Amino acid sequence: MKFGKFTLVGMVTGTLSGLASITPAAGFVDPSYALLIGAIAGMMCQEAVYLLRKLGVDDTLDVFAVHGVGGIYGSMMVAPLGIANWTAQLGGIAIIGAYTIAVTLVLIFFCKGVVGIRVSEEDENSGLDKVLHGQRGYELLT
Repeated sequence: MKFGKFTLVGMVTGTLSGLASITPAAGFVDPSYALLIGAIAGMMCQEAVYLLRKLGVDDTLDVFAVHGVGGIYGSMMVAPLGIANWTAQLGGIAIIGAYTIAVTLVLIFFCKGVVGIRVSEEDENSGLDKVLHGQRGYELLT
């Protein structure tokens, strides 16, 4: 709707957003609320994808925009639509967020020290399949 056309990536992103958002609420909300949460999450996560791109965040495969934003939203919706209270839900989100950030930073520094995280811009432009594996992943003949 935003760009006047449907794309496969857009449809998959919307579907995954709905699934990621209902996962923390599954079993705690009625099916009609699950559909509502999924529909709103699809639009919200798509906006998060574009916002992160505008901000220059390197969110590979839009993982945080879809799973992070969708999961946080789904967890929050258990309070008004399910059986939890706001304090429990927001506290849980804060604890999980802090844990995730801490473990991610440890893994980033470990991987950076062992094998590195980024390739050179020249390698990236050449194509990682060729540079890292010695072959082209997709040979498209036109």
